[in-house]
Amino acid sequence: MSEKIFKNLDEQIEILRSKGLIIKDEEFAKRKLLSENYFFISGYRHLLMENYKNRQFVKGATFEELYAIFMFDRSLRNILFKNILIIENNVKSIISYQLSKQYGYKESDYLNERNFTQDPLKIRQVRDVLSKVKRQVRVNSQKHSATIHYVSNYGYIPMWVLVKVLSFGLTSELFSILKDEDKKVINDCYKLSTDQVSSYLSILANYRNLCAHEDILYDYRTQKVIPDDEIHKKIKVPEYEGEYLYGKNDLFAILIIFKHMLEDMQFQELFREIYFEIQYLDGVVESVPLEKILNKIGLPSNWKELGPILPKRKCHEKN
Repeated sequence: MSEKIFKNLDEQIEILRSKGLIIKDEEFAKRKLLSENYFFISGYRHLLMENYKNRQFVKGATFEELYAIFMFDRSLRNILFKNILIIENNVKSIISYQLSKQYGYKESDYLNERNFTQDPLKIRQVRDVLSKVKRQVRVNSQKHSATIHYVSNYGYIPMWVLVKVLSFGLTSELFSILKDEDKKVINDCYKLSTDQVSSYLSILANYRNLCAHEDILYDYRTQKVIPDDEIHKKIKVPEYEGEYLYGKNDLFAILIIFKHMLEDMQFQELFREIYFEIQYLDGVVESVPLEKILNKIGLPSNWKELGPILPKRKCHEKN
């Protein structure tokens, strides 16, 4: 494998041109390559290429289209991130309320092993998760004003304060070791099963990290999948050999999760924001069909059936 060496902006431009990308405004392209990073922008090139082997851009593909796809992915990340935070806060609030009500408000009470599943096969998992939680208490108790206040004045951290310093990933793990009766309280809040909530939280935590670090979203797939859902059947998601092609571990799966875990108005707002971004992208990218891009990011052709009634007119300009 040849060594990757530094390329200046002129050389980066020439690499893109050599692959067939049309660059109408070279100064614009250089500014964006400098401020956004060639590596990150070129990470979206596959959406505009003929195929993975050829590595040539389709006829008519432009740098403006490539940059528009890059910005589209950023907008999607921002939309997903703020809504994941809503669910994260809601779940943490419900878990902290249930554990505090059932087992007490001091960490020595609510973090007692007896308060979690007594399944012999999960004892090691319980101890591991609780050890992680207690470690975050030790590390973060002197970093946040709320935890500092309670430790200094009362000598303990109530669960409703502790959840603020727990990562979403660890919150997901905490849910997995709850007793069935405590899980049921959370499940009932969303009208979901334990399997659904467990997979949803794990996948949301995964996407949260991706969004927070501005990683590429469009082709991301999680290892875990969500259970087959009534939504898959309702909108007739395409199948192959008995498996749904969309909505298992991709962006559409996230939308299904949002549909179940956000309030109706919140979901409608999220859906309209995504629709707007897709419509804008459709107005900019002409060298490849919109459907090709949507399928790559995990949206079936009839993805709009998941959401509210949307305006028919296309909105190609952003304010």
